[in-house]
Amino acid sequence: MARPLPCWCSLLLLVACGGGGGGPSDSAAGDSEASAEAGDTTPAEETGVPGGGDPCDDDRRTGEATYYDFADGSGNCGFPATPDDLMVGAMNDVDYAGSAACGTCVRIDGPDGSVDVRIVDRCPECPAGDIDLSPEAFARIAPLADGRVAISWQTIPCPVSGPVVYHFKDGSNPWWTAVQLRNHRHGIARLEVQQGDAWVEVPRVDYNYFVQDTGMGEGPLAFRVTDVLGSVLEDSGIPLLDDADAPGAGQFPACGG
Repeated sequence: MARPLPCWCSLLLLVACGGGGGGPSDSAAGDSEASAEAGDTTPAEETGVPGGGDPCDDDRRTGEATYYDFADGSGNCGFPATPDDLMVGAMNDVDYAGSAACGTCVRIDGPDGSVDVRIVDRCPECPAGDIDLSPEAFARIAPLADGRVAISWQTIPCPVSGPVVYHFKDGSNPWWTAVQLRNHRHGIARLEVQQGDAWVEVPRVDYNYFVQDTGMGEGPLAFRVTDVLGSVLEDSGIPLLDDADAPGAGQFPACGG
């Protein structure tokens, strides 16, 4: 059986995800013999204690898993390659939700076992519920020769250590600013920047950056970020950077609260 085709497919701090110009390319799925390819807020932890573990709710999805060659941790989510961590996958376009799935972790149950993966890419041709995996991740749930298998999956807290990280996109400046949240335990629901006395929500683009087309000013900046469980991190004093990281001071709790 042929190998699958490549899938072309991140005080308390807040991170913005933004970027100028076009984002990274998307994942592309093939057939089964190739690659079938905020409501209320709650305080967040002040220290980065490793999370991971059991899902925070009973919501379970079903679909099919495929795999794609050249999965290296990079992709449409705009994260850097992670050659030492290839437990990664590309989310179908529906569940990708305009990059909302980027950086989240899911536990996948397949015919021969389970695997936890981090979502780093988008699979535009995958039907809702499907996930396109790295070969290393697919091999944990079924033989590679199977190509396509039925799965069920749930979102889980990512087993991160340390605080969230704000990555400023290359080209960021006082008049156009793009920030990406990295090393976050849960999916990010909203990013706001303080402008005067008001918190202003920053639009999110489909390649996983929050982009303020009119810029965020010269800094230092104050951010407020809300995860999908409603927990909130706030920070001030964040320097305006260009293609560089600013660590936050806190991390989201494992399952809210």
